[in-house]
Amino acid sequence: MSTETPSALARLSDDDLMAELKRLAHCARDATALLIAYLAELDTRRLYLAAGFSSLFAYCTAALRLSESEAYNRIEVARTVRRFPVVLDLLRNGSVNLTTIRLLAPQLALENHQELLAAASERSRREVEELLARRFPQPPIASSVRKLPCARSVLPPPGPLPIALVTGTPSAPAILPAPATLQPPSRRAVVAPLAPDQYKVAFTANAETCRKLRLAQDLLRHQVPDGDPAEIIDRALSALLQELARKKLGASNRPRPSRGTAPGSRHISSEVKRAVWLRDGGRCAFVAKSGRRCGERGFLEFHHVEPHAAGGEATARNIALRCRPHNGYEAERHFGPREPAQLVSGTSCAMECEGSRTRLQASIPSG
Repeated sequence: MSTETPSALARLSDDDLMAELKRLAHCARDATALLIAYLAELDTRRLYLAAGFSSLFAYCTAALRLSESEAYNRIEVARTVRRFPVVLDLLRNGSVNLTTIRLLAPQLALENHQELLAAASERSRREVEELLARRFPQPPIASSVRKLPCARSVLPPPGPLPIALVTGTPSAPAILPAPATLQPPSRRAVVAPLAPDQYKVAFTANAETCRKLRLAQDLLRHQVPDGDPAEIIDRALSALLQELARKKLGASNRPRPSRGTAPGSRHISSEVKRAVWLRDGGRCAFVAKSGRRCGERGFLEFHHVEPHAAGGEATARNIALRCRPHNGYEAERHFGPREPAQLVSGTSCAMECEGSRTRLQASIPSG
């Protein structure tokens, strides 16, 4: 298909749009695999040197206009392809992607590459990381808590300054440029498998969180003499999960008999919540026409399969778990899209949203 305007795309049916997207994704995989093959050959011949570039990376970013991350990934995969040409076919058919190959590359060898590539086929990044942790376990890392460097001021680079900035003008005093502030690089939380049943967890905490950790270590010295942060955090998470289960699902070692739900009430009893949570496995239970289940675990809400406005009751048979996007999607399927003016903040709360909402109910604040 030639380049289409947004108005032309808007006239496509849902099925045609999705079919065309799949075709374009297939074309993109072919183009990426071809680019990788050409990069591998160019790297073999070292043609970037004759073109005036000191490295293949410089050639990719300057001549090919790839971003630094795009260049890094494609170069690493191209050099893997030089060792194992079968990778190109896997890239073309979508069995693996650039991220998969980049993760596998350090461990690929003549004696194991076929087995590893087959095991990583059609796996997500997290699944590939788990696979590598099982096959090539790493030693555990030492626990540590350290202070990160603070932002600091950096003076401008040496060199002459404009005369007007130094001496000023008759009507203005001399002005020197303010020193730039160098912010520390952003640090994202890291959860990476090291070996079976062992993970590396790294995150940046503020001073108050660190103070709480130190206090917990002191109070638990009798049970955890070395104050291992991993043990402290495990205990804290166990207590937190128990509290969340009590609040969200009414979990208890001795649950009281449920009084049931009055006919026509939107209230979902704790007994129904627990039953639905166990039945759906704590995951979104939306199933597409193709048979694919969503399975999302975050931002879950309780959903009326038959809408409450249509007479659906808050029973375990009629309540199911939905992620927030699919809960809203099913509400629109039943009632149609709502106008922006009819959206009221606070009407949906994770794990407390009780199904599809009509336009009238959207104006009722959550309790």
